[in-house]
Amino acid sequence: MSTAFMTQEQFLNHWQGHRNLTRKTIEKFPEKDLFEFRIGGMRTFADLIKELLSIALPGLEGIIADKTDGYSHDLPQATKAELLAEWDRQTPLITEAYKQLKPEQFHENYNLFGQYNAPIYENLLYFMDNEVHHRAQGYVYLRALGIEPPMFWER
Repeated sequence: MSTAFMTQEQFLNHWQGHRNLTRKTIEKFPEKDLFEFRIGGMRTFADLIKELLSIALPGLEGIIADKTDGYSHDLPQATKAELLAEWDRQTPLITEAYKQLKPEQFHENYNLFGQYNAPIYENLLYFMDNEVHHRAQGYVYLRALGIEPPMFWER
């Protein structure tokens, strides 16, 4: 008998824990630095957050609707408050959309944004991995600015 590593609900809770930590990271940034500070040619943290906002929920909605529309990171949010508001708007929608997935779908292939063909579970892991990666860049930025980032385990 095979036992799953984690349940579908446990995965969602883990993902939402990461989203909570990323939100805390956004909050730590001074407004100006969120949109202007960069190191070594990397994008600003605001640009990285816009990428996350343009991928996770739209990608999940594409999976649910079986649509492979492309994406754009060119989002209109121009202030920290607007980024946080969009983050907060999307968070419960991610939960709602995710709960529409059936366990048997996780191993089905899906062509994310018409570009990345992989099993749905790999797409979901990509959403989380991408967020962790970009949040880590935000941690580097915060430390360079002399600001203590949130503890990584505070999800």
